[in-house]
Amino acid sequence: MPGPPVAVPVVLAVAAVLVSGCGGGGGTAGNGSVSPAAGGALPQATTYTTLKDLPADPSPSAALDGTVVHPAETAPVSAQPGAPAVAELPAAQLKGDTWVPVVESRPGWKRVLLPSRPNGVTGWIPDSGLKTARSGQAIKVDVGDRKLTLLNAGRPAGTWPVAVGAPKTPTPVGRTFLLASLAPAKPTFSPLILPVGAHSATLDTFGGGPGTVAFHGWPSTSVFGKAVTHGCVRVPADALKRLAKVPLGTPVVITA
Repeated sequence: MPGPPVAVPVVLAVAAVLVSGCGGGGGTAGNGSVSPAAGGALPQATTYTTLKDLPADPSPSAALDGTVVHPAETAPVSAQPGAPAVAELPAAQLKGDTWVPVVESRPGWKRVLLPSRPNGVTGWIPDSGLKTARSGQAIKVDVGDRKLTLLNAGRPAGTWPVAVGAPKTPTPVGRTFLLASLAPAKPTFSPLILPVGAHSATLDTFGGGPGTVAFHGWPSTSVFGKAVTHGCVRVPADALKRLAKVPLGTPVVITA
């Protein structure tokens, strides 16, 4: 089996657009909407879309075994194995390879977590043409205790106090995954932004982006241990350096 994917930072201006509202900017309240795909094409499973007619994560608080897959080319996404495709999972997004965690397997098919709204949406993709790897790491965020723990082979490899969503803009709980690694060309509040496959439940947008939740740094240490963000998780500098080395697709479990 190939080694786990490498999370390589990407210089991308969209990093600030995705999560700038986490830094204190305003957002738009609501549950979000998505324009229909042009020409009747299937919707793309990206952080910018809402997917309908697909099943929710059956065990949103359970640990995953670390199996992650990357489609070599755009993969059809179905609600059940062998059913007609209702969406497509692109091979790349946010200027990096798409890696998603597997939550269930059947002969010829993998059920994976998707990076779209609603949070916890899953879909079945054919296992032909998939690159498979296993991440021995996992990230846990305890919103109540406001702590982040990095696990390696099931054992804590580091724990840090973090800032989480304020009561009116909470950090969403459930299983998700590390979606991308972005290094803004002109960083304002963090040298690195690590979006996950989850979105704010109370804001449609963060500074014009799709309300994607992310891990990122913060210039003031006074925020750590507090519930003050628009849903993102602000982490200390040393935690951000450790998270920067975590492979894409690695499971993230956020608990209340």
